[in-house]
Amino acid sequence: MRYLFLFTLLAYLVSGCHSPSAPGDAEVVTADVLTPRNTAITHENAYNDLFLDTTALEGFIAKRQLNDTVANRLRSFYNARNYEFAWIDSRGLTEEAAAFRSLFNQSPDTSGDKPLNNKLDRLLEEDSLQVKATDRDMVQTELMLTWRLVRYFRQNGGTVEQMEHMVPMQKEDIMEMADSMLHTSEKQYPAIAGLKPALRQYRDIVKKGGWQPVDSLAGKLKKGQSSPVITGIKQRLMTTGELKEKDSSDVFTDELEAAVNRFRNGHGYTENGIINDTVIKAMNVPAEERLKQLLINMQRMKWLPATPRGKLIVVNIPAFMLHVTNNGQKVFDIPIVVGKEGHSTTMFSGKLNQVVFSPYWNIPRSIVRKEILPAMARNSGYLARKNMEITGHANGLPVVRQRPGVRNALGRVKFLFPNSFNIYFHDTPEKGLFNRDNRAYSHGCIRLKDPVAMAKFVLEDAPEWTSEKIDAAMNGGKQKYVAVKHPVPVIITYFTAWADEDGTLHMVPDVYGHDAVMKQKMF
Repeated sequence: MRYLFLFTLLAYLVSGCHSPSAPGDAEVVTADVLTPRNTAITHENAYNDLFLDTTALEGFIAKRQLNDTVANRLRSFYNARNYEFAWIDSRGLTEEAAAFRSLFNQSPDTSGDKPLNNKLDRLLEEDSLQVKATDRDMVQTELMLTWRLVRYFRQNGGTVEQMEHMVPMQKEDIMEMADSMLHTSEKQYPAIAGLKPALRQYRDIVKKGGWQPVDSLAGKLKKGQSSPVITGIKQRLMTTGELKEKDSSDVFTDELEAAVNRFRNGHGYTENGIINDTVIKAMNVPAEERLKQLLINMQRMKWLPATPRGKLIVVNIPAFMLHVTNNGQKVFDIPIVVGKEGHSTTMFSGKLNQVVFSPYWNIPRSIVRKEILPAMARNSGYLARKNMEITGHANGLPVVRQRPGVRNALGRVKFLFPNSFNIYFHDTPEKGLFNRDNRAYSHGCIRLKDPVAMAKFVLEDAPEWTSEKIDAAMNGGKQKYVAVKHPVPVIITYFTAWADEDGTLHMVPDVYGHDAVMKQKMF
């Protein structure tokens, strides 16, 4: 129940932004007034840290012989941001570029932009780029993406101003940004509607000076105990509404236990009624930082694609949850384990098109180099003990795979949805990880607590794949590929703040540090 926000949120978008169409020439040409150049944006206050040479844009327009309307929209877009880059910064592709790539990928036909898509995929794989504004290849990628955005808005509706504001332009005062977001049209951006009440609440809390930090705690507190710390905890929970009634005593009451569980649930922790250092640390995040967290996630929500009809799989990485729907109705949720790191994986999409029963694990070269080779050097019997084998050599490294079996790292089944990050869903023999609050442990792929439910769901259009046949294939010890008759859209998202269908606010840790990057750019 607590994670149905994604489905509600995606459903809102059906009447708002539409899935993008493939770029083409079928554009209605209308005259546009040029947006004046915003010279108030400087290197000091810009959202981005790279600026474009105006001659590069004019050369791009001339080379492609763009009509006046398209050319002026490009000029207006960059005038509005004083020719600040939108999609690329000094570290590579921005979060917005990844989000727009994902949005565009929902189009029925993206073949017309295949070279650009391939370029973006290669860049998204890079975690440590150092980009300069004079890099001609990056400049062309930047301008091609903006041209794509222009076509997207012309084909799917939206004003020039809306297009210009899809990517933030400059750092802003947090309170001014909050007020602006509260007045932002939900018709334009339906997905942000669910967080507006929380945004208003936290804006007002910040205006009043926020909340007092709670004293640090040695050990744990639970119902029935007394401590001077409890008085401050009660005041903190009354401020944000988890504790419903005023209480200034130092006793851990039934009401406080319920409030603590509401706080734990809203911040991604198991509802065990216990106050510990982790809970205190979450309580002591300043109100202004929580307000920033809300604004960052509302900015992300602008890029969510429209809900496809039929089946849909949505993953929210910081929530460690996968959600399955059919025609907008919940089917089931699955707890997941995600990768330890995901530098670029703020949002991307694909289509689940294959199930692999009793899979081999083809071990990535990085793992072979960093983990397998040192283990082999320490123990000559390592490969046999791990049920692994060398199948060849490539570029100075052995090619290693793990045979199917109970100890296989991918478990008994994996699910493929082609994407530039080489991420897929799979089973795991390490079931204990699902009992933890923080479930960022894998090498990058997404482990499913209930892979059987997923296999039945994606193969239910194939009547021959009965529960018994699925069980036999998962435990057969022989790798078998099965094509999914109707590939299922998969959307990977990264939201650290959202409101569920009951309006309950959830604010969870920034597991990959994406919020921290956005915070530096936005405020």
